[in-house]
Amino acid sequence: MRKTFPLRTEGKHPDRVLEAVKHDIRKYIKRERRRELPEGADFWDFDCRFGADKESAEVIAPADLTARLDSLAQGGGEQCYVELLARPAVWQRRPKGADTAGDHPAQSSDAPDTQAPAADDTAA
Repeated sequence: MRKTFPLRTEGKHPDRVLEAVKHDIRKYIKRERRRELPEGADFWDFDCRFGADKESAEVIAPADLTARLDSLAQGGGEQCYVELLARPAVWQRRPKGADTAGDHPAQSSDAPDTQAPAADDTAA
């Protein structure tokens, strides 16, 4: 997908136009992920470029796309250029014995998951 989206449309609220752009981007990603994977690939990854126009577009992570789109719209941008290209990718396996202690941000650092709650712990 290589497309320039207008962010200001006559007769439409800018917030609704922004939501329509996000919807089109999410719909494209979902459609691409449903495609059959080639032999040896584990998932569809996306190369992403974003900017106010094609010339100023820079490479960003696909997860940052909606945040960048929001900031451009709040800054008064008239249009945005989005380039999303799907490519097959392979998960990078961890080497055996690799330290995974700090991998997950939701993992509590003060106690392991296997510790049972104390008898005096009650749900508030």
